[in-house]
Amino acid sequence: MSFEIVTFGDPVLRVRATPVARITVEAKSLVDGMLDAMHAADGIGLAAQQVARTVSVCVIDIPAELDVAEEGGPPLNPGIQMPLVMFNPKITSRGDQAVRRDEGCLSFPGIHTAVQRSAEVEVSFVDWKGEVRVLRCCGLLARAVQHELDHLDGVLLVDRMSPVKKISMAGKLKRLREETAERRQGR
Repeated sequence: MSFEIVTFGDPVLRVRATPVARITVEAKSLVDGMLDAMHAADGIGLAAQQVARTVSVCVIDIPAELDVAEEGGPPLNPGIQMPLVMFNPKITSRGDQAVRRDEGCLSFPGIHTAVQRSAEVEVSFVDWKGEVRVLRCCGLLARAVQHELDHLDGVLLVDRMSPVKKISMAGKLKRLREETAERRQGR
């Protein structure tokens, strides 16, 4: 299954995800297509809404060299296998520390903004085998989990921008919305 990543302005990005009732062959095929699309776009995370599906699934693939503290050192999330596939994910707890970092999004090509997120989160989800798992994540993985779960709730990068950033990006956002509308009309 081959997917095109939808961009800002496509209404599907605002749709809240519906839970996945069972892990079927079709759900696994969706995940394979999402991973292919994410890797082809050099991304580290992708939610179903970004490929015009409205089910609660996201994929994350943090390269080992990025799973370290800023000053280097050992992996921040040892033992967490990548790619990470999460059906029906929910954040069950957040750490006390919040960190503001630059963030991009495959649905907002060429646009980055500083976003404040919890430095550590605990996430509950259903894995490939249909088993409920709970992971404690920190660093870039925690940021990616929060970003993808935002997508599943219909929350976008633009919603996390400061008012000043929205004003400074208004032209780019308008152009992206117009390009998306033109592509949708051509479908």
